[in-house]
Amino acid sequence: MNPTRILPDLQASIVCEEVRQEINGNFILIGVCGVIRVPQIPIVAFQMCVFNRWTAGLGQFQEAVRLVAPDQTTVLRERQTHFHLQDPAHHATNVTLFRQIEFKVAGIYYIEVLVEDVMKLRYPIPLIHIPPPPKPGQPGAEPPPEAEPGSSPPA
Repeated sequence: MNPTRILPDLQASIVCEEVRQEINGNFILIGVCGVIRVPQIPIVAFQMCVFNRWTAGLGQFQEAVRLVAPDQTTVLRERQTHFHLQDPAHHATNVTLFRQIEFKVAGIYYIEVLVEDVMKLRYPIPLIHIPPPPKPGQPGAEPPPEAEPGSSPPA
């Protein structure tokens, strides 16, 4: 008996800033993210991509990708995509694009990847607030270096 449906395996899931496809079909991932560093909070991210590659399945499937807040219950974004694998030796690549995401707090966010409502992967994406250094002349800025005696001032 030949199977008519085999739930696929998630071969890879990567968060990045942008995904492009070359003319030969290969993908280019730009700005692969393990941590998101921001200069202020709250902040709105222009876009975030989740690159998923499925393999070893057979049939029609629905993928769901979620961005979950640090409270681990609030779903900030969710996108669903249908895909087809005609043979277990084939693969399917899906790119989920989240635009205009408002991050209100620093903390550990999560990406969840499901197929047919079965959780395949859940992984953390820390968002860290790193304020920019103060500009010269502002409180907290270091004074300019003093010239050594006998040297001329910088040009």
